[in-house]
Amino acid sequence: MPASYAYLGPEGTFTEVALRTLPEAATRELVPYVSVQSALDAVRAGEAEAAFVPIENSVEGGITTTLDELVAGAPLMIYREVLLSITFALLVRPGTKLSDIKTVSAHPAAQPQVRNWLKKHLPDAHWESAASNADAARLVQEGQYDAAFAGEFAAARYGLEALETGIHDAENAQTRFVLVGRPARPAAPTGADKTSIVLWQRDDHPGGLRDLLGEFATRGINLMLLQSRPTGAGIGNYCFCIDAEGHISDRRVADALMGLKRICLQVRYLGSYPRADVRPGDVQPPRLGTSDHEFTAAADWVARCQDGRF
Repeated sequence: MPASYAYLGPEGTFTEVALRTLPEAATRELVPYVSVQSALDAVRAGEAEAAFVPIENSVEGGITTTLDELVAGAPLMIYREVLLSITFALLVRPGTKLSDIKTVSAHPAAQPQVRNWLKKHLPDAHWESAASNADAARLVQEGQYDAAFAGEFAAARYGLEALETGIHDAENAQTRFVLVGRPARPAAPTGADKTSIVLWQRDDHPGGLRDLLGEFATRGINLMLLQSRPTGAGIGNYCFCIDAEGHISDRRVADALMGLKRICLQVRYLGSYPRADVRPGDVQPPRLGTSDHEFTAAADWVARCQDGRF
């Protein structure tokens, strides 16, 4: 396996900035790809050790392109996550004034984060989506569009200047990025972990989603992401992408996954990995009756009852 990380390019994306915060990135060749799909396919094909891609932002929720790629195709696994605070700059060719701007471009996930600013300052500008924010900057450099919403750091890379900076509709906006590789044994638990899965129901029935969520609730497991995605099998057919607190080696998490495996048509495990938003000491203790010790003690009690030793 080549010692390289694929990432959503070209150079100058927020994805690249977030990737470079990982210590191991300094020892890998960082290779930009034109899309999330191509970066993940590079891992599946053995062309890259791992791929680094955006998966969620605090304004619009899950990045559907990434979620759909993890749902379909050969299985992949999440190993790390990074949170990056996001503010945009309006990048233009030198000499461009705000009144000159008729077209703007950025990644589709950027639009909800600058929508109000755009309405106030450029109400007549036409929006064009790009493969990434840095790619939008490249297209502005080539003269295809008048302006791009991207990181201010991308201006020098593409010979542009920042006409406006600090653009964001929501204070403290963040994007979550994940390092994705081929399936292997997950890293050891840290005490502040997250487990990601995808669930498919056996059939559509009243209370079906409640049944799935009940497997977590009865074990005191908090959910951090719940997003439905169409399966492609027709209107009303959905799978559910879920991030849950805890690690697969935690007895309560493993027990929940076993329960889900019994009642679901399919369960895809996407990995257990350290949370980026907390330190281990910040994690709330499990509710009464849901600690690993209590799960172990209950299992031992059942075993003793089966042996007539109660």
